[in-house]
Amino acid sequence: MKRFMLVQHSYPEFLGMIEKQLESRNIGFQYQRPFLGNDLSTTAGQYDALWLLGGAYPANDDLACPWLSQERQLISNFKRMRRPIVGIGFGALLVVENAGGEITDEPYFNTYWTVCHKTEAGKDDPLAIAVDGKRMLIMVNGNASLPEGVAPLVVDDEGRWLAVRPDDMSYAMLFRPELKPGMIEDMMMEDNRPLPDDIGDILAEARQHWTTGQQTAAEISLALVSALDLMTERHKMPVFSLNVVDKEK
Repeated sequence: MKRFMLVQHSYPEFLGMIEKQLESRNIGFQYQRPFLGNDLSTTAGQYDALWLLGGAYPANDDLACPWLSQERQLISNFKRMRRPIVGIGFGALLVVENAGGEITDEPYFNTYWTVCHKTEAGKDDPLAIAVDGKRMLIMVNGNASLPEGVAPLVVDDEGRWLAVRPDDMSYAMLFRPELKPGMIEDMMMEDNRPLPDDIGDILAEARQHWTTGQQTAAEISLALVSALDLMTERHKMPVFSLNVVDKEK
């Protein structure tokens, strides 16, 4: 059975609307929750793909996110084993950083609605085609400069990058197809979570786009499955159980 690792960075930000898309394709997934203080496994050999989800802080804030060194190692391990990686929001910044980009904490609240536009570089890309012309929510704290040689596949109304494909096995996207209105509501209720002043307006529009958002999430899931060959099960390392043998018996 295909099995994905999902790295969750805050309680409200799970895979949301994309979960059922994976389940319908008989794909299992396991959440890693380093924000709870647990060590983040850096093992890639037991999984077919890695998903890095959204977060409450900039992806260069090692004080608020003390597990970041482990997560960076995890990304490197998945890349070395040629396993697909999808970064969303916070996770997207880490994917770009791994490719040579630089993360910044400005703008701190990089949260807004915009129309997605595929670029010349993305004209044949399945993800860029899936979101072209769609109004989507961007929600990430901070941003990242793109490394030399990595062109955006999707940009916003102002020409700022929204999605890139640093290599044939990974995507980074700042738009948030997984978010349900209820997840945003949970963010608003989360203790001490930094939020933009207009989060109420952001939520109101998310409610308006609920129906179309579900369809968009399905189309993005299909695009990622196709582009990254996510239906292919990768070779997994065997798990050994060591039993102590009593030689006197």
